[in-house]
Amino acid sequence: MENTDNVNKVDDPENAEVRAADGDDRELIVRLAFGSMAAQTMRAAERLRVVELIGDRRRPAADVAAEAGAEPQPMARLLRALASLGLLREHASGSYSVTPAGALLDPNRPDSLTSFVRMFTEPTMTRAWEHLDDSVRTGRTSFDTVFGTDFFSHVARHPEVSADFNAAMGQASRDTAAALPHAYDFGRFTRVTDVGGGDGTLLAAVLAAHPGLTGVVLDTAEGLAEAPGTLERQGLTERCALTTGDFFRSVPAGSDVYLMKSVLHDWADDQVVTILSHCRAVLPPGGVVLIVDPVLPERLGTPTETGSGTGTGSEADPEVNLSEGGVTYLTDLNMLVNVGGRERTRRDFEDVCRRAGLTLTSITPLTGAAPFSLIEAVAGPVPVPTSDTGTGTG
Repeated sequence: MENTDNVNKVDDPENAEVRAADGDDRELIVRLAFGSMAAQTMRAAERLRVVELIGDRRRPAADVAAEAGAEPQPMARLLRALASLGLLREHASGSYSVTPAGALLDPNRPDSLTSFVRMFTEPTMTRAWEHLDDSVRTGRTSFDTVFGTDFFSHVARHPEVSADFNAAMGQASRDTAAALPHAYDFGRFTRVTDVGGGDGTLLAAVLAAHPGLTGVVLDTAEGLAEAPGTLERQGLTERCALTTGDFFRSVPAGSDVYLMKSVLHDWADDQVVTILSHCRAVLPPGGVVLIVDPVLPERLGTPTETGSGTGTGSEADPEVNLSEGGVTYLTDLNMLVNVGGRERTRRDFEDVCRRAGLTLTSITPLTGAAPFSLIEAVAGPVPVPTSDTGTGTG
């Protein structure tokens, strides 16, 4: 009788990858192994002002080296590596120009990602990753062991790192700031508090698009350091207050929208329930809590749960790669290693909302700001008390 076990395994989609590794597979492994080197190549380019020095011209390596205070031959090697990564273009003349992607490393551009690159290639962010295996074994952050304190306390004690962190978060919020004001009906509300709102980039965009709103940015003193400049540039100083505080202790009353972007993923579930419970405690009738975070599918390849209520959306989860959401799985590990938080699925968000006395009502992917979604929650049953406290920032 013919043995069909192997045939069934190959035909079964769950076993579709039963095959020998080929050249593409080996290339993938090698490319991933060199990933940290590519990141440090970008870091060197940023620190040497390579993109800024080349500008919109074609320039030979020797000229760039001279202005950067570097040696010509090593600079030529750096520029060629940057070209291989798609950030520069090498010309037959031996000169180099900047590609559209590389231009994002020019600090003078309004859409620059230089602070983001600087922060996420900084030893503060990367050293604990060397101990990812320890975090997986124990479930504890490695940052505290490596640096002797928690991430946010370390950042607060180092002004340059704090400034880079705040700037990086502001740059990371730009796509969301462009999408959010038009993705939700803010016009029916009067006042928005951005909990852990940092430099105010996100709330400023919402207020600019909705002239009838006023706002409050709540954060630590360090987190708010750049917020006055943001509001002044947008002409919003009369419509937005800055409040120094700790969202683990309370959030200010008086708003009918409590907004949080990239805050909850920094914290473990009990701490998230504490933050949401404080929002629930001051939420007026008809008020909402809005969470802007990635929403993971229950597993890769399954439909992403979106829409209203508790139903399952019909949109298939896209192929996971670093340009379309796959980075979220790396940020999930970054939360584990550095701060102790995590990215969450819809069910996870439903659970923490329920424990805080909130009911999740909808999840809407933010077009143009992937992988972020807008999660809406309203007042639900009386919250479950929690005693977890801490000191936080967004």
